[in-house]
Amino acid sequence: MTRLEPGAAATAGALARLGFEPVVLPCLTAEPLAAALPETPAAIVLTSGQAVGALPARYHEIPCFCVGDATAAKMRQAGFRTVSSAAGDAGDLFRLLRDQPISGTYLLATGERHGLALARQLRGCGIKVARRKVYRTQPVKTLPAAIRSALEAGEIGQALFYSVETVQAFIRLRPPGTANLEALALSPAIAQACQGLPWRKIRVALAPNEAELLALLK
Repeated sequence: MTRLEPGAAATAGALARLGFEPVVLPCLTAEPLAAALPETPAAIVLTSGQAVGALPARYHEIPCFCVGDATAAKMRQAGFRTVSSAAGDAGDLFRLLRDQPISGTYLLATGERHGLALARQLRGCGIKVARRKVYRTQPVKTLPAAIRSALEAGEIGQALFYSVETVQAFIRLRPPGTANLEALALSPAIAQACQGLPWRKIRVALAPNEAELLALLK
């Protein structure tokens, strides 16, 4: 399980409930960034649950649009009243926003290197976007010795990947034994990024959500 916290722990719990023994290796860490947020945007757009904590309580009544169901659930738990999920990837989120236009400026709260293509797409169809970088991700530098040993011994059978950035961070750790592993990817773009390592097999979720990714394990 390579996704960053707090999602890694939640997914590890889901894997355990399905009868698997999860090995947690968050390949990225996240840290908040100070950002000058607009006072009252017309809508809030999130491509990751990592951005939720940066949003002030005064936004709770503003319509929110999220890339997937997990981020939408996190928004509701944080107190946001009107939350819509694209239940997919950035392309699905763009289509949701394009087809439900709201007058005014959208706040796209995102990571330091994220959301650029989505902002361009939205502006291209006439939607005003204020993109704000509210967190930064960094790759972990070291593969823990216990996980390295487990990989070398063939004790791990599958690796789950939720983002291209996570795959890239995993590759930089120079993990051994990946030829004995299946790589399970949330989307075709993530599967393509996995080509940087030898794998026993690369499989892609039927839809870009965690339920379909975990379904590959069954």
